[in-house]
Amino acid sequence: MSTLEKRKVCLLGATGVGKTSLVARFVRSIFSDRYQTTIGTKIETKHLVYGEHVLVLVLWDLSGEDEFQRVRLSYLRGAAGYLLVADGTRRATVETAMALHQAAAEHLGDVPRVLVLNKADLRDFWELDDAYERELASRWPVFETSAKTGAGVEEAFRALGNALLQR
Repeated sequence: MSTLEKRKVCLLGATGVGKTSLVARFVRSIFSDRYQTTIGTKIETKHLVYGEHVLVLVLWDLSGEDEFQRVRLSYLRGAAGYLLVADGTRRATVETAMALHQAAAEHLGDVPRVLVLNKADLRDFWELDDAYERELASRWPVFETSAKTGAGVEEAFRALGNALLQR
């Protein structure tokens, strides 16, 4: 007999880092080159199976912001964890993710989270060096992903889901 649990997860990051594309790849296995700005929030669900446990991730794709004050803190209410999403080709988006992490941690406390460095298919154009990535990885789980190719996407979401089940 399996157990069913639901968890709210927010995706946080600067505008244009690929949050919506990551969700589309993870939930529906699709990718579009057409950029679509998220207004407010978009909610999707995905069932993950971990042995006898079925975890329903309720994914809140929040509009991208460069200043967290513009993201409504009310959207975070009830979140069990979050994905910080940054664009590897734009180092500034990692700094934005760090600021978003600080604000989210103040609001949610110490909940599971992962850092997603998206656009791994454009690795030749990354503004992040290996030493910086190692420093980030010393603080929390870091996943290199590509919403375009699907690389690392399932692993990042599953790692967060596993951490949510451990709580």
